[in-house]
Amino acid sequence: MAEATPGTLRDLGEDAVIARLCAALPGGPDLVAGPGDDCAVMRTVVPGQWRLLKTDCVVEGVHFLSGTEPERVGWKAAARAVSDFAAMGGAQPEEALITLIAPPECPMAWAEGLYAGLRRCAERFGFGVVGGETSRPPAGCAGVIVSVALSGTIAADRCRFRSGARPGDGIWTTGQLGGSFASGKHLDFMPRLAEARWLVENLGVTALMDLSDGLARDLPRMAARSGVGFRLDGAALPLSSGSDLAGALGDGEDYELLVAISGEPAAGQLAEWGRLFPGLALTRIGEFVPFGAGDGLTAGGWDPFEGGAET
Repeated sequence: MAEATPGTLRDLGEDAVIARLCAALPGGPDLVAGPGDDCAVMRTVVPGQWRLLKTDCVVEGVHFLSGTEPERVGWKAAARAVSDFAAMGGAQPEEALITLIAPPECPMAWAEGLYAGLRRCAERFGFGVVGGETSRPPAGCAGVIVSVALSGTIAADRCRFRSGARPGDGIWTTGQLGGSFASGKHLDFMPRLAEARWLVENLGVTALMDLSDGLARDLPRMAARSGVGFRLDGAALPLSSGSDLAGALGDGEDYELLVAISGEPAAGQLAEWGRLFPGLALTRIGEFVPFGAGDGLTAGGWDPFEGGAET
């Protein structure tokens, strides 16, 4: 007898839902990494080069409020996918497809503003918008949905996954954490593409991911994928202005990099970071330890099947 499907999406939570839905899906012969990392990674016909695929969306009332300036919505929709490219080691985005679902009553000026934000992100990070789709929501649903599918490339030896952390690796983060909604950073953040490339090229980076769902949810994901535990130094967390420890752990939408680094960076390397990326902190916040040891973070962070709007 087939196993009964348990409960609802809310009962399971995002990670368990994804695991169940993707368990029996075919990956294809060229798949390097699929669900569970920030992007899908595929082999190509070019030796030493991999192709990355990512799709992401923003939903009115969930990722932005109805009064948000459309250009900021467009920037966020595209920049979320670029942030995932950063989390794979700083892959170069190349082509994007845009799907817009909007009610017929949506003002054309709003839609044009949305695409101005999409265009600004594409020009900033050097990728083209090559097509997409438009549709409308069902009657009675007035919310806008924007989906961005992004593809690009990275040298295989520069690509990093969530699964590479080892006991003894330091846990580092870029920037400050918490307060993304109150400050508006969740709409205007800058994906850490150049920063990720520098980290991979200059430091012993073993694992990477972006902090989109909050440290309390994303750090355990990295540890689980790597088969390790972790010890977090709460006093070391770089807090955004007006944020506290709970916000840094659980607010989400920081779009900073969570980095596992083998060994300690030299003083000269940290000074070079400061010269190249002025005003952007690079902070050691803990250490990975053997599986079964360390801390547990069981609450906080964003899950799309819990609660209400992110914003």
